[in-house]
Amino acid sequence: MANSPQSKKRAKQNEARYAINKARRSRIRTYLRKVEEAIASGDQDAAAAALKSAQPELMRGVTKGVMHKNTASRKVSRLASRVKALA
Repeated sequence: MANSPQSKKRAKQNEARYAINKARRSRIRTYLRKVEEAIASGDQDAAAAALKSAQPELMRGVTKGVMHKNTASRKVSRLASRVKALA
């Protein structure tokens, strides 16, 4: 349990940061799910549009420290190849 004023402040900051990061992760997953659903439906135009909107969201997660750069790049690459395969 936090005792010193500094550790109390850090605990409070950690809770706030956790909530923000959780919301960001959830938002990214939503965008990824939209791409997955568009791919599953077989609609290439919708899938390409969904991917185009998901890409900046993934990279924003990288700049905010929610995920690693290589992880986001890998996800974008795999989704892009799956969208391209629909053609």
